[in-house]
Amino acid sequence: MTFVQIIDCKTDRVEEMNRLLDSWAEATRGRRTATHAMMGRDRSDSSHVLEIVEFPSYEEAMENSRLPETDRIFREMTALCDGEPTFTDLDVLRDEQLNKLVVRRFVDEVINGGDIAVVDELCTPGYREHDPSQPSYDMDLEAAKAATREVMEAFRPTCTVEGLVAEGDTVCLRMSFKGRHVAAYQGLEATGREVSGTGQATFRCEGGRIAESWWNVDDMGMLRQLGVVPEH
Repeated sequence: MTFVQIIDCKTDRVEEMNRLLDSWAEATRGRRTATHAMMGRDRSDSSHVLEIVEFPSYEEAMENSRLPETDRIFREMTALCDGEPTFTDLDVLRDEQLNKLVVRRFVDEVINGGDIAVVDELCTPGYREHDPSQPSYDMDLEAAKAATREVMEAFRPTCTVEGLVAEGDTVCLRMSFKGRHVAAYQGLEATGREVSGTGQATFRCEGGRIAESWWNVDDMGMLRQLGVVPEH
């Protein structure tokens, strides 16, 4: 179970605190178990600072606390604070990165479900799509829907999410796919051949919808499977 520790303190020496945390990250490189660290300042009280540190589990957090650098940094951090910092230990019961949910819906409903209409719900009106395999690298929403419809009708693909990582407004998708070439695609008549491959896509989200995407799929591998280019 993911574990989060919140360190709450008062200090007017925020820049020194920042440098101290940088030195901790450097000193524990390759040995720390923390996966995510964030520091924030209270907008209503500039001396009120919180550091939020995430670990894969409570047990791994305890491993981290036993590092000699952690103890040293804590003593130095306490010296920068007005009083002793307080700690809140949390077992995470629910962790949903909402932009990831939107991207997963795109995969499930648009690609695997073949529902092109749901693109209007999942994407912003000003959506832009970038894909080197398409005639235009920069497509608006309607052009992207038309390109997606052609792919869906030509290959009836199924996509498997192999990995999904989110940071800020960006979500990165690592995928594999399978399909069969059952209709014309970009001037190539149906071959009936099965195709499979891998790809990656990056999505930028705004207000809970997809605003922009960049796609990179193994197009050369697909062309070889379709017999368009030789294997060697």
